[in-house]
Order: sequence, then structure tokens, then C-alpha cells
Amino acid sequence: MRRNAKRHIGRIAGSQTERVVTEILIIGEGYAVDLTPVDTANLINSRYRRITNEQTGTKGVIGYTAEYAAAVHDGGPKNWQKPDAEDQFLRRGFERDGMGDIRAHIRRSYRN
Repeated sequence: MRRNAKRHIGRIAGSQTERVVTEILIIGEGYAVDLTPVDTANLINSRYRRITNEQTGTKGVIGYTAEYAAAVHDGGPKNWQKPDAEDQFLRRGFERDGMGDIRAHIRRSYRN
């Protein structure tokens, strides 16, 4: 029993969690892309994904290098050409639209 617990904890604290966090970012990012304003391809093509392992755990970040990304995300001018675009597209992609898929993915990934 103790050997199995150590094995499972080692898996969760190691590469499995890094893979799960990467996949969570991909899921949420997929939803966010649908909501991202696309007046030019600059914003959407400036996306990046970063995974870091810290003392408190594995951390995943999605961001944009476009200088104006934060202003658009936080509710900038609404002269978007994409009808489904929304401000707060990252937050909504992860917390509103993608949450069900993200939770299901976490449950599947750590089931065994």
C-alpha cells in the first residue's frame, strides 16, 4: 500500500502533472481563441504558453506578446470584426467555456 502511494505521489508531482497542465492550457486556449478579437492576426499570433515548476507546484501561463493585448482583454474599444469576440477572452475561455472539459481532463488524467 505504502509503495503504491509513493509511486502515485511521485507521478503527480513529476512529469504527469507537467503534461496535464500543458493539456489544460491547450484546452482553455482553444476556447479563448474563439473569443479573441481578430482585427489583425498580430494578437492571436502573439500567443505563448509557458510551464514552470515552482516550490508550490506546477504553474501554467498563457500570454500574448502584443503590446495592446491587455487593453483588449480588459475591455478596450469594441471595433472588432469577429462577431463572437468578447473582452476577458482568456478568463472566459478557461473559467466559463472550458471549465467542464478541463475538469473532465483532470479526472481522467489522475484516475489511476
